Parts: sequence; structure tokens; C-alpha cells
Amino acid sequence: MNISFLVRRSCIAFLMTVVMGCSAVGVAENDEKPASVILPFSVHVTHLLGFEGVKSNAHGTLAIEDDCLVLYTGGMRAAQVKLASVRAVSLGEESKQVGGLPMTLGKAATPYGGGRVISLFAHKKYDTLAVEYSDFDGGAHGAIFQLPPGQGEVLKNELVAKGARAGGNDAQNSAEVRNESK
Repeated sequence: MNISFLVRRSCIAFLMTVVMGCSAVGVAENDEKPASVILPFSVHVTHLLGFEGVKSNAHGTLAIEDDCLVLYTGGMRAAQVKLASVRAVSLGEESKQVGGLPMTLGKAATPYGGGRVISLFAHKKYDTLAVEYSDFDGGAHGAIFQLPPGQGEVLKNELVAKGARAGGNDAQNSAEVRNESK
């Protein structure tokens, strides 16, 4: 009697495990997003300056949605610009020293000029993206963003592909190359 009770109990436990496993697979399949949904391009940025009503050095997400460049800060839409009104998109690369006062004191305390070696590793690189645009009255405006390294080129290419104009520096560089080949 005890053996049959144990056999039934183990069979029930096995069946419960199979049922729970199948239901977990079913729930996981339902959580997937449909393949036809295309998410807009977005990148995490720091708004250095430019957009009206947005604080300087505000962290947020810059996204391309339909025909607009949209900045989200704190999960809310903070500013947007129509891509057709973008006059120029320019890129730059910057670096800033990290470590603050402790790093500076450590460099000063390192003997035999070793602080210079520490300075080589105490910098963080990032991309800057400047967007020049016009408002509905034709007034010229601009905004500057700080992006992770390598993301500036990707964002610029995406903006140009969606209808924004590239910066004047690119046109000057290509004109210089054409003149040099003559």
C-alpha cells in the first residue's frame, strides 16, 4: 500500500512538472514582440545645450521617430525637431579627464614624471553631435549632444538617411579632395 501510494505520488509530481514546464514555454512565447514591429533608432545622450526648455547636461535618449528627431528626458518628450528642418549635422570627438581631485593628487605624487603616464589613461573619450535646424519662422537654432564613442557616426548616418542634411565640413572636405586631384 505504501509503494502504490509512492508511485502515484511520484507520477503526479512528474505530471505536474511536465505541465508547469509546458505552461512556462507557452508564456515565454507570448512575451515576444511581433517581428513586423520596427523600433525607432535611439541612443543615450547628454544634452549639452541648445534645446529650449531642456537643462544643460541633461541625460536622456535621442530617438528618430517617423520624420522627427526627439529628445526624451525622464521618460517624457522634452523636445523635437522635424528632420526636414535640419540644416546640418556635424560630428566631433572630445575627451575629458576623469578621476577628479584624487587622480590629480595621485599624478602629482608619482615620482619621476610618472604622472604623465597616468594622464594617458585618465581620459574618457566621447562623440559630440551638433544639429543645426530652423524653426517654423526660419530662425536658426542648434543643439549639441554628447554620445558614447562610435555612436555619433551611426546617428549622423541615420539622420542623413532619413532626410537631414550633412554638415558643411563634409562638403568642404570633399571639395578639397576634388581640387587636389586636378
